[in-house]
Amino acid sequence: MKKIIEVRNLRKDFHVGEVTVHALRGVSLEIEEGDFVAIMGASGSGKSTMLNILGCLDKPTSGDYFLDGHPMAQMSRNELANLRNRKLGFVFQAYNLLPRTTALENVELPLLYNSTVKAKERKERAMYALESVGLKDRMHHMPNQMSGGQQQRVAIARSLVNDPVVILADEATGNLDTRTSYEIMALFQELNNNGKTIVFVTHEPDIARFTKSTLIFKDGHIIKQEKIADRFDAKQLLAEMPVTNGYE
Repeated sequence: MKKIIEVRNLRKDFHVGEVTVHALRGVSLEIEEGDFVAIMGASGSGKSTMLNILGCLDKPTSGDYFLDGHPMAQMSRNELANLRNRKLGFVFQAYNLLPRTTALENVELPLLYNSTVKAKERKERAMYALESVGLKDRMHHMPNQMSGGQQQRVAIARSLVNDPVVILADEATGNLDTRTSYEIMALFQELNNNGKTIVFVTHEPDIARFTKSTLIFKDGHIIKQEKIADRFDAKQLLAEMPVTNGYE
């Protein structure tokens, strides 16, 4: 199986005044194509630092990180930005949508930085991405005209539009109620079943059980790595939930 992410002996230190904080202390891991991995751990465990490095938003103090076979250590800031735009899709807890911009325009955004994609293709790809997350009839809505779940679907469509090798999700269900969280996890499971590699940071054990495996961080180390034996099926759980009158 192809390795999408390979990390070897990664360390990250932060200097706060005269104090050195060791956020990551020699982390090694591999994530293969088609994996769906949950990263868990308490605040300060190193999981957010790990995600920032995996997302090419920060560089480690030492160690090696290969993304889809590309060594990150030798790359300039511009090269990293270009690789991040082509290889990675991001989904955040707060959606991070532009408020005065339609769903379609929000999803087109990553393609604006890709000079090889012309305007017509950009629009077509954005429309296809929105259709794939069930928002065909919401393309011209503004974020404030959509529910939280719909806004997160727009964010997921935006993460897909560049056909990334991996989607990095940071507490992507953190602002959503249970039903909507399960709907979003059903979408992630569907994307994963279709071959997308997903790394999903969460502090919620029930949400982690929708993934295939977990990495648990503590004090800058991975202290536990395991496959999910009794994995939740989001569509099945949704079908069993009582229907209530409320938001999607």
